[in-house]
Amino acid sequence: MQAVILAAGMGKRLGEYTKNNTKCMVEVNGVKLIDRVIKQLGELNLKRLVLVVGYQGDKLKNYIGDRYDDVIKIEYIENPVYDKTNNIYSLALAKNVLCEDDTLLLESDIIFEDSVLQTIVENPYPNLALVDKYETWMDGTMVCINDKNEIVNFVPKAAFRYEDVDSYYKTVNVYKFSKEFSRDVYVPFLDAYSKVMGNNEYYEQVLRVITYLHKSELRALPLSGEKWYEIDDAQDLDIASTLFSNDETKYNEYRKRIGGYWRFPQLTDFSVSSNPYFPTKRMLDEMRANFDTLVSAHPSGMQVNALVAGKNLGVRESYVAVGNGTAEIMDVLKGKLEDMKLGFVSQDLRKGILEGNRKAENSDFKYAADDVIRYFENNRVDAAVLVNPDDFLGNCIRKDDVLSIADWCEANAKLLIVDESFVDFSDDGESLMSNDVLEKYKKSLIVVKSISASCGLPGLRISVVASGNADVISDIRQRICQWNINSVAEFALQIFSKYESDYKDSCQRFKKERKRFVKALQAFDFLRVQPSQSGSVLCELTNGLSAVQFCQMLIERNIMASGEGEFVSFAVRVREDNDKLLKVLSAL
Repeated sequence: MQAVILAAGMGKRLGEYTKNNTKCMVEVNGVKLIDRVIKQLGELNLKRLVLVVGYQGDKLKNYIGDRYDDVIKIEYIENPVYDKTNNIYSLALAKNVLCEDDTLLLESDIIFEDSVLQTIVENPYPNLALVDKYETWMDGTMVCINDKNEIVNFVPKAAFRYEDVDSYYKTVNVYKFSKEFSRDVYVPFLDAYSKVMGNNEYYEQVLRVITYLHKSELRALPLSGEKWYEIDDAQDLDIASTLFSNDETKYNEYRKRIGGYWRFPQLTDFSVSSNPYFPTKRMLDEMRANFDTLVSAHPSGMQVNALVAGKNLGVRESYVAVGNGTAEIMDVLKGKLEDMKLGFVSQDLRKGILEGNRKAENSDFKYAADDVIRYFENNRVDAAVLVNPDDFLGNCIRKDDVLSIADWCEANAKLLIVDESFVDFSDDGESLMSNDVLEKYKKSLIVVKSISASCGLPGLRISVVASGNADVISDIRQRICQWNINSVAEFALQIFSKYESDYKDSCQRFKKERKRFVKALQAFDFLRVQPSQSGSVLCELTNGLSAVQFCQMLIERNIMASGEGEFVSFAVRVREDNDKLLKVLSAL
């Protein structure tokens, strides 16, 4: 068997990365694609590797030189018109090579783990197209296959239909052709197609014609979770660098992205809390039905959105401002309070609580109203942020006790800012969002809440800030962009009241699953599990590993968690996902 790699293209979409280099010279985590694939092919005992080169071909040949002479025999075919043709011409230049031996055909812009090539080589069927179930990041040629893995259709970009994605498989651009298939089927069709359609086409189109006009001997070989990625542009390169980072850096590579883990469909994210039971399918269907209108229309201004949010929360419109996530609101509050000394109660108390010398006296890692007041006194802050429930520690201070802190702040000219984003997940907590509470403590209390987290819509970035002091809210609104949330987020706010009973039910389901999840985690002797009133469960590692080491082990198994020191936190997800984590923990 031999291998043919098509490496003549210019890779214009990679911009600066291919300004003076062909695609396969691009580095992923310090290793050039060409070095990686040659080493992988070298493990297969192939007779030769044929590289079809064009753009910057001499530079590629000079780079390879004789460095792989002891690994595999390398030959070259030149495509002198690489800038005027597409890959059908590059492959046509190698058609005689295809007919000489069984061939692995690859493109030069893909990266994959070693097992991918082993999978296709070891399969006894002679003519295979490696495919993978369609995911949102994939682009290019798709195929449809039957229950015998026969390819019934090649789907080009122009024929792609999103309503059919459940039946699509993406070609990985790795093929295995027997020399008989190349000689008797593929090459004759390649010649005929090129003669009629020209050389500015793609070789997959020939395979498409074969599936239409001929009882094709080519079958699909679906992958089973093996990693691969196609690198067409700078963002692809960034994702591939994360996906194929080495064991020591993989967790940090994922963590520094902060979010956007939907780009990694195999990854299950336990690092950030959100309501997994809301919105309901019916609510999402209503949003989908209005999506075209919403994305083509400007959102309403702040006053209208405040009116809608106030209606949902049961507070006056003049007491509410809507934010693009709590991050925006906190930035605005920091700016507004720049003349005051601001502290973060939960973060600072957390540091002390997690220290080893506090464990004996604070075994459940809780803090109470007296601790918050003591924080004010000891740190001499003018205003402080209290996250309640504390989503990391799982701690929750009851409403009456929070109000006792507000009473103390009122008497001592202090300001308490309460982030109650996860209060609806707690058994003991109760929202402070009411006209009576806000008006009584209009000098000492500001309440913040992430609607998108509690409602399972983190991608929409919806939050609210409330105060009984209308002047404070008016000032906050003036500091926020008039159109700070988009029309889709606004629509979600608008229709929420229709689904409020579903939302309350989702919170009850969440609490029930959290209770089960905590109990299941307690079965592992290397975890000291803390009770939780929030969206996450905190566990102390008792096996000597740091949180980073432990999370590194999890990320290798497609689990994303978060932690610090020797403490790891798991967001509560639906039962199926939680059981996936529990299974991984059992294996560890």
